[in-house]
Amino acid sequence: MNNFLDPAILFFIFGVLAGFAKSNLEIPQPIARFLSLYLLMALGLKGGFALYESGITSEVLTSLGGAIFMAILVPLLGYLVLSQKLKKLDAAAVAATYGSISAVTFITASQNLDDLGIHYGGHMAAAMALMESPAIIFAIIIANKIRSHHQPESETRPTLGKIFHESFTDGGQLLLLGSMVIGIISGDVAHEVLAPFSIDLFKGILSFFLLDMGLHAARNISELKNKPVICFYYAVLAPITHAIVALVLAKLLGLELGNTILLMVLASSASYIAVPAVLRQALPEVSPALYMGMSLGLTFPLNIIFGIPFYTYLAQQGI
Repeated sequence: MNNFLDPAILFFIFGVLAGFAKSNLEIPQPIARFLSLYLLMALGLKGGFALYESGITSEVLTSLGGAIFMAILVPLLGYLVLSQKLKKLDAAAVAATYGSISAVTFITASQNLDDLGIHYGGHMAAAMALMESPAIIFAIIIANKIRSHHQPESETRPTLGKIFHESFTDGGQLLLLGSMVIGIISGDVAHEVLAPFSIDLFKGILSFFLLDMGLHAARNISELKNKPVICFYYAVLAPITHAIVALVLAKLLGLELGNTILLMVLASSASYIAVPAVLRQALPEVSPALYMGMSLGLTFPLNIIFGIPFYTYLAQQGI
């Protein structure tokens, strides 16, 4: 119940309601872009400061290994399930979307853990960055294999090398990693100086950004009209399934509670920024309405409102 009283969550719900009411309320795109970059920078700094204090431990390496494992497993399982009911290229696109992560869901979950006083490692921000690319690469490989059986490869389609480059140099991901490195190098001195920027402002800016996300979520859910019913079921049930698999993996690896919850959140989330931007070029045969409607219209709001507290409960109970 406390999650519903969180102002950031309430602003998200307010945005959803305003979107359904077809209000003309909107956050200008340049401002929304700045808010997202601020959140990634602040998260990277917080992670860097935490890593400065803890150093590279076995827990850090184990968590990163678990994150990479989930980033490979989720799109593979997703494609195997979805390709039974959807066109293979559509299945590859959706599998990539759900195999990657939502940075805003992760940021909201980390703020929720801060509010609950549950400790987590700053290296989980690095885990988030590592989980972004494998699903994209998987989708491109599958798509190229499918096309090779039907038609010659188009000269305009991006090469795998270009996909690698775009995946690892995406502006948001690069800012996250760069901020983390700066936090590690600068340590306690920068932590004290930047606290008003990276900590004190964080909750308010997150609330403002989630208002914008609520507006987008309400407008994207309409994109699911006339889509195969499996899209609806997958958008609702797959995140829970992925979170439970991540919970089992975290227990096997012996991760602490906070890191377990964040791994579950990462595994359950779906990309609606980085992956769709690449898929529009790499898989032009697939309508963005399919994967955007699923990830931003259904999975994102369900995770923000219900998923995060539910995954936290499961991890606390050790289920």
